[in-house]
Amino acid sequence: MRFVWAVAAFVLAALMIGAGIAQRTVFQGPTTQSASAVIDSDARYVLVDGAVMNMYPGAQTLRADGEGEIFAAYGRTTDMQAWLSDTAYTAVTVGDEGALITTDIEPAITEAAGEDSPGADDPAATPDADTEEGGADAVSSDPAPATRDPRGSDLWLAEYEQTDDLVTPLQIPEDLSVLLAADGESAAPTELSVTWPITNRTPWAGPLIVGGAIVMAVGVWLYFLAIRHIRRSKGPRRKGLPVPVTEPIDLSNSASRKGVISAGGVRRALSRGRRPILAVPALGVSVLLLAGCSADAWPQLGASPTPTPTQTVIAPEGQQQPAVARDQAETIVERVADTVGEADAALDLDLAATRLDGAMLAARATNYTLRGAIPDYAAPAPIVSGSLEIILPQAFDGWPRSFLAVADDESSNTSSIMVLTQKDPWSDFLLSYAGSLEASTLMPDLAPTYVGAPQVQPDSPFLIMPPEEVAAAYSDVINNGEDSEFFEVFEEEGDQLRASIASDRARRLEEFNQTAASTGSLTFSSTEGAFAPYALATLESGAIVAVSVRESDEVRPTNEDAVIKLDNNATVQTLAGADQSATGFETTFSDQIFFYVPGQGSSERIRLLGYASDILEAKVIP
Repeated sequence: MRFVWAVAAFVLAALMIGAGIAQRTVFQGPTTQSASAVIDSDARYVLVDGAVMNMYPGAQTLRADGEGEIFAAYGRTTDMQAWLSDTAYTAVTVGDEGALITTDIEPAITEAAGEDSPGADDPAATPDADTEEGGADAVSSDPAPATRDPRGSDLWLAEYEQTDDLVTPLQIPEDLSVLLAADGESAAPTELSVTWPITNRTPWAGPLIVGGAIVMAVGVWLYFLAIRHIRRSKGPRRKGLPVPVTEPIDLSNSASRKGVISAGGVRRALSRGRRPILAVPALGVSVLLLAGCSADAWPQLGASPTPTPTQTVIAPEGQQQPAVARDQAETIVERVADTVGEADAALDLDLAATRLDGAMLAARATNYTLRGAIPDYAAPAPIVSGSLEIILPQAFDGWPRSFLAVADDESSNTSSIMVLTQKDPWSDFLLSYAGSLEASTLMPDLAPTYVGAPQVQPDSPFLIMPPEEVAAAYSDVINNGEDSEFFEVFEEEGDQLRASIASDRARRLEEFNQTAASTGSLTFSSTEGAFAPYALATLESGAIVAVSVRESDEVRPTNEDAVIKLDNNATVQTLAGADQSATGFETTFSDQIFFYVPGQGSSERIRLLGYASDILEAKVIP
C-alpha cells in the first residue's frame, strides 16, 4: 500500500510543479506592450506629448530611429511648447482610438507680452497670478532664430544623445513631454516607439512549485518506508506441504553457494543505496525552479506599508509652477560655474557674458581689465557649484523667470547665495547677484523647491520696507551710522559688512591724514547701486532681497599747488589711466548684498544674510 501512496505522491508532485512552471512560461503571456509612430515630414523637431508617454501605466522605454546623432530631452510641456513657438515641428499625440497620430505644427508665436508682461521693464516686477499659462504667450518679444541646436538648453530636465538608434528608459508624468531632434539643422528621427511593461503576476506559481516539492519529498519518504517494510518481512509467506527434514548443510564448505549468497547480498546493498537517490534530482530541480521565481510568483498577503507622515507645504491657490526643478537648478549652476571658470582663465568677457549679468558681469569686466595689466592681480572667486543646499525657484510660468540658490563651499567653510535669471525660453540662465554667507547666518524659512515662491514687487507695501528702498536706506546707515533715520530698521548684530566698511574707512583715513592732511582730503560715501533689486517671498510673509550698493571714495587736493599722486596704487592707475591728477581721483566699489526683510507688522529688523564687494571703477575727477 505504501508503494501506491508513494506513486500517487510522485504524480501529484509532478502535476503541481508542472502547473507552477506553466504559469511562469507558456501561460504567462506577453511582458510588454508598445505604441509606435512614423514621422513622414522632414521636421527638425518632434514633440512627444506626455499623454503618449502615459498611455499605459509603468515605466516607459523610448526608442527613436534615424540617421546620425539623435537627441532627446524631456521637460515641462509648457516650456517645450514655448521653446518651439517660433519654429515648425511635428507633434505626436494620442488619437481617439488610442493610436499615435502626428501633426505638423507651424510657428505660432503670438504677439508676445513684451512691455505688458510682468518684469519686462523691471526684472523685479511681480508676475500677475492671472498671467496665461503655457509660456508661449508670456515670452520675450525678441525670440532667437527659429533654427537652433537644442543641446544644452537650461529648460530641459534631462537630455540624452546616441547615434542612429536611441533607446532610453524614462518615467515621466503626464505634464512633461519629450523633444526629439538631431542638431537643429538636420531632420529629426523618423521612427519612434514607446514600450511599457505588462504586470503578469502568477501568485500561485510559487506555492505550486513549493507544494509540489514538499509532496515529492513525502513520496520519497513513503517509497523508502515501503522498501524497508519488504526487506524486513523477507518476502510473502504462503502455506504448503510439509517439507522433509534434512540435514544441516555446511555453507562454509560450499564455494558455489557462498558465491551466490555473496552476490545477492551485494545486489541488495546496491539496491538499498540507489533507490532513494533516484528521487533526489527531481527534488533538486524543484529547488532550482523555486530560486528563479520572482515576487510576482507569490500571493501578496502582507499589509501595505504605512507611509511616514512628513511636513507638507501646499502652494497657495492660483500660484504658478516653480521655474526650475532641483536637478535642473544644480545642472544650471554647474554650467554657469564651468563657463565662468573658462572665462576667468582666458580673461574672455564675451564668454563670461553668456552666463553673467548685472553686478556680476560688471565686477568681472573690471577684474579682467586689471589682470590684463597687472600680472599678479588676484582672480575673482570661482562660482560655487555642486550640491545645492537651498533652491528657491520663482513660481512663474512665463519669462523672465529666476531662482535663488545656496551652495556650500567646503574649501572656505562658507556658503554662496546667488540669483539666476532667464530672459526667455531660448536664453540661458544668467547669474546676476552672488554673495558669501557666513557659517552663522540664519536663513528664514523658505518654501520647498517643488512649490517655489512668488516674486515680490519692488514697491510692495507688505514688507517693513519696500525692496526698492532697501539699498538707499542701508547706504544712509553706512554713511551716518547711529545718526541715520534708518539705523533702528537694520539689525546691527552680525552685520559684518557694515563693520568692515567702518573699519576700513577709519584705517584709510588715518593713513591719509598722516601724510596729506594739510594738502588734501579723503571722503567716503555710499549710494544705491545701478542694478534693480530682486526679491522672493519667504514663508513668514517676508522676503529675501538682493540689492546693489556703490561705495565711493574721493581724494582731492585742498591746495592749488598740490597734486594727487598714485605712486603705490597700480589698481587705480590702471583703471583711471593716470598716475597723478590736480583734481583728484574717485574710486568706486560695487557691493552685492542679500537681506532678509520681514513682513509688515513684524517686530524683527532687516537682517544681513550675505554680501560680496568688488572694485568697479576708478577715474580722474573732472
